[in-house]
Amino acid sequence: MKQPWIHNAKTDGWLILSPPFVILLIIFLFQKHIQGLENHCSFYTWLFLIVFVDVAHVYSTLFKTYFVKAEIKKRPFLYYGIPALSWILGLILYQFGSLSFWSVLALIAVFHFIRQQYGFMRIYSRFEPNNFSKRIDEIAIYTATIYPMLYWFKTPRAFTWFVENEFNWFKNIPDYTQFITILYFIILSVWIFKTIFEIFRTRQINIPKTAIISGTFLSWYFGIVYFNNDFVFTFLNVISHGIPYVALIYIREIKQKENQQLNRLSVFKSTFGIFLFVVVIVGFAFFEEFLWEVLIWREHLSFDFQLSETWFQFLVPLLIVPQLTHYLLDGFIWKKPKKL
Repeated sequence: MKQPWIHNAKTDGWLILSPPFVILLIIFLFQKHIQGLENHCSFYTWLFLIVFVDVAHVYSTLFKTYFVKAEIKKRPFLYYGIPALSWILGLILYQFGSLSFWSVLALIAVFHFIRQQYGFMRIYSRFEPNNFSKRIDEIAIYTATIYPMLYWFKTPRAFTWFVENEFNWFKNIPDYTQFITILYFIILSVWIFKTIFEIFRTRQINIPKTAIISGTFLSWYFGIVYFNNDFVFTFLNVISHGIPYVALIYIREIKQKENQQLNRLSVFKSTFGIFLFVVVIVGFAFFEEFLWEVLIWREHLSFDFQLSETWFQFLVPLLIVPQLTHYLLDGFIWKKPKKL
């Protein structure tokens, strides 16, 4: 069968499909050293995982949206309205308290992460008919992501998405973990059986689709349910989400476009352009995180001044605009993907 690669087997394999498998292998090989790494290298893990990957992937969206004049002209209300809406929404949410603000944002972020996995699965199954087999794949990808989150809501974890107690509003719901765990493994078993059966029946396998679903099951289960470790969760969660997204943006919006389509962005298409692309998104990410650290968190970087918490109700919603804009825009910019 024709494999539905986004670019080619090598690029897709290394940058989109392999991250959860590679990171999980590293974790199992070096799990004895993980705690020490977390304790003694917290600044560097924050710098490389949070700034250089997690926040940087947010700014890669610029190459599909705000850096493309034709795109802005096509939907100006969307691209100018979403940032304004993000700030207004943040201002309103913060009036209900800091915890409510971060709790709602965490749920939006979780939805965004889940939908990304579903989106990749849809891209890699685009040549397949809309039949019962495809429905099982869809159920499987949602199960792979939703079950670990439901488990997290009811089971104390040693990590957070944004802040402590962000999912506390689920604590009064009756415990459902045993039921959903049984359901999870039933669905996983059905998907594995279906996949193996199709391989024997057709003597073909959709390699990237199978890999994206398998990697999602592994990264979300081991990152959230099996291991109860902040570094493991961050390592698996950030790399498995951020690197594929950045790769997709570069491939679709720069690599696969002609120079006349790119105009000034054509400078990013060369070998040096890849480096420049990374420098741009990392530069934006570092500037944003610098502001967060100096003005709000003061965990890794700080100076000899402290803002009154009165300012937080304005600053925090403002600083969150790029991230929330990224979450909300993703619901529109990938809605009707072009044929690859």
